[in-house]
Amino acid sequence: MVYGEISIKDKIELIDNILTPEDFVKLRVTTGFADIPAPHARKVLQNGLLNVSAVKEGKLIGMGRLVGDGAMYWYLQEIIVLPEYQGLGIGTMIVNHLVDYAAKNSSTGIFTTIGGVSAKGKEGFYEKLGFEVIPNGIQKMIEI
Repeated sequence: MVYGEISIKDKIELIDNILTPEDFVKLRVTTGFADIPAPHARKVLQNGLLNVSAVKEGKLIGMGRLVGDGAMYWYLQEIIVLPEYQGLGIGTMIVNHLVDYAAKNSSTGIFTTIGGVSAKGKEGFYEKLGFEVIPNGIQKMIEI
């Protein structure tokens, strides 16, 4: 969506590791994911490699998480954008940010694997970003 010469993506800020357990749970529940207790959410966020928040004018409108071994295998988790902001490229921004982080921090020197599980019906979103839909999720091999 473009407002004059500025697209909505120009107004979105991606910020690493600011997601609170409460906001994590709220985004999950708002978009149809299961509710989880705050202590569980806190541990989830602490044990992940990276979480990124999409913020528009101070409002949290999306998030994504990266988990894995931090060297060769990486997994996208909870790529979530509030319904009223879906279809505007924000999910793509989040995924690209996480993929770039994985590529820059992989230590194999040859390739790395980024996987995940797509929400039912969202597989096409990941295919557009170069992921392959496999029987138990999605994956993308990238040379580094």
